[in-house]
Amino acid sequence: MTREDYAASNEDSGKRLDVFISEKSGLTRSRAQNIIEKGLVSVNLKKASKSLKIKSGDIVSADFPEPEKSEIVPENIPLDIVYEDDCLLVVNKPKGMVVHPAPGHYSGTLVNALLYHCGSSLSGINGVVRPGIVHRIDKDTSGLLAVAKNDEAHIGLAEQIKAHSFKREYYAVVVGHFKEPSGTIDLPIGRSPKDRKKQEVNGLNARKAVTHYETLEDFDGFSLVKFKLETGRTHQIRVHASYKGHPVAGDAVYGDSRHTFGLDGQCLHAKVLGFIHPITKEYMEFDSELPEYFTEFLEKIRRK
Repeated sequence: MTREDYAASNEDSGKRLDVFISEKSGLTRSRAQNIIEKGLVSVNLKKASKSLKIKSGDIVSADFPEPEKSEIVPENIPLDIVYEDDCLLVVNKPKGMVVHPAPGHYSGTLVNALLYHCGSSLSGINGVVRPGIVHRIDKDTSGLLAVAKNDEAHIGLAEQIKAHSFKREYYAVVVGHFKEPSGTIDLPIGRSPKDRKKQEVNGLNARKAVTHYETLEDFDGFSLVKFKLETGRTHQIRVHASYKGHPVAGDAVYGDSRHTFGLDGQCLHAKVLGFIHPITKEYMEFDSELPEYFTEFLEKIRRK
């Protein structure tokens, strides 16, 4: 068990305890809530709930359990590694691969592959199920993903994501054409009250979500669009595009069966990733080629 003490400043005043712990420690908010619920956090030496509002001058103490031994099995799965050093790596995830183990997907995930490739050299901030995982992309979204090898790198990358300085650009084929060829979608996203696996605009506990878009090419009934994330909500591009009436081609969750067009999942690729290296402080940017499934679909709709 490791104890950390944090003094709340004027800027922290009014923040929920779980938000405060998450920001100070680099833990995800759900992990911060978990240690609070276990009674491992106190405010001015008194146990507190996750919804407690912090006041300037409060002393918050948190006991962090030692990382549990992972029971996730390392698997020798080929990885498309586009960059690697002692602190982090950037991988090009294929379409169809789940990022981390979850019900129904306990093997064949990116984490299984990372454990084989990196051994114990992955950050433990997100727990044993998601070692090294700083941000995610959906199973059927392909593209670039940064992975942290130690906690210092993890915290440094997570801070950039929170500050919206972590560059993430996606290419997608969407159904139809946006009225304006470029623009910004600024609509809050939360969990759907009807289906907990889905997100929706103005859903439960909706949080600010901002997506910038630019149409790159128009086709008969489709568009090739570049999306740039300012925030990173679950399914953000897919939800925003669908809400605007232009679901991502192949997305049967936020489109409908008529929008699959023979694709196995959405035609969405995380193409560009840019960030300041958390240790060297050097800006790094990576650009991946569009995968075969994507280029084949583009050729198909160009010939329509």
